[in-house]
Amino acid sequence: MKKIILGELFSGPGGIAIGAEMANEAMADSTDMRFEHGWAVDYHDETVATYRRNVKGATETSAVVADVRDITADDLAKISKKIDGFAYGFPCNDFSLVGEHKGIDGTFGPLYSYGIPILNKFNPKFFIAENVGGIRSANEGKTFLKILEDLSGAGKGYVITPHLYKFEEYGVPQARHRVIMVGIRKDLKLTFNPPVPTHLKKQKTCKEAIEKPPIKANAANHELTKQHPRVVARLKHIKPGENAWTAKLPADLKLNVTGAQISQIYKRLDPTKPAYTITGSGGGGTHVYHWAEHRALTNRERARLQTFPDEFVFEGNKEAIRRQIGMAVPPAGAKVIFEAIMKTLEGVDYPSVKSNLEILP
Repeated sequence: MKKIILGELFSGPGGIAIGAEMANEAMADSTDMRFEHGWAVDYHDETVATYRRNVKGATETSAVVADVRDITADDLAKISKKIDGFAYGFPCNDFSLVGEHKGIDGTFGPLYSYGIPILNKFNPKFFIAENVGGIRSANEGKTFLKILEDLSGAGKGYVITPHLYKFEEYGVPQARHRVIMVGIRKDLKLTFNPPVPTHLKKQKTCKEAIEKPPIKANAANHELTKQHPRVVARLKHIKPGENAWTAKLPADLKLNVTGAQISQIYKRLDPTKPAYTITGSGGGGTHVYHWAEHRALTNRERARLQTFPDEFVFEGNKEAIRRQIGMAVPPAGAKVIFEAIMKTLEGVDYPSVKSNLEILP
């Protein structure tokens, strides 16, 4: 068996790792290549507890609670001397279109750079770097070019294929658009191509994802949120697909908010479409609302929209779990990319598309 040992920074609860396990299963009959957990780092105790509970091979030693600014590549080499693949979804706060667009000058902007010592130390065969679509426009596009330049020059050098993935086009029941950069080490003389979308014509709806099969009443992380009577009253006037601004609300139920009117405030899902983007933070009104019932979704329902299997159990309180789900990479989306990486490393052709983002020469 060809073991491909995977290291992760900003690992989250394990969306990327579970996607790798799904790819192992899907490709079992066509290759003896297998992704295996090497080490993972995340900042939150509950998130790492979730990762350890659900990811094969993860232990208290290999899945570490740490700030990436306080842990070195040498520290990680003590856990596993070798990694063949490296994945990190560096925090997107300063690149998000909802944020303040600080880009590389923000608190979180430079965190991409903590992947570079990893590439220098381990020289893995490939890496995956994930971020929000807004990264392309931060600092008039200069941030994105700087990141590509720095990553391509790390280690022995990497040929990078950045691509804006619309995950609903790959079977994820959610409109989640993310820039994913896949780098293949230059000396391998291989080029990764984005896999062709599998669900262009018929996308999976949020209703399908939540109801087929039905979620068992005793499923983990499926507790209902107690809705305030005023929230219930407001939801009664909001139709599927509408939000607090587009619905015809009585004057006494309208929101007294000045400034930005975020479209996801008290927004009901449209059962005929994929969900809108599941997020990990936000105040009242951003919890994602059922298309028919006058309530927010449970965390298990949100996890379904993020394609986590029902047997995947999240650790922590309800808000910590909500954050984990919203910040994760959808495992089904990661699976598609890992399958394409397997085929690239094996030199096997597969249906692909051209990158839809500019690539550095």
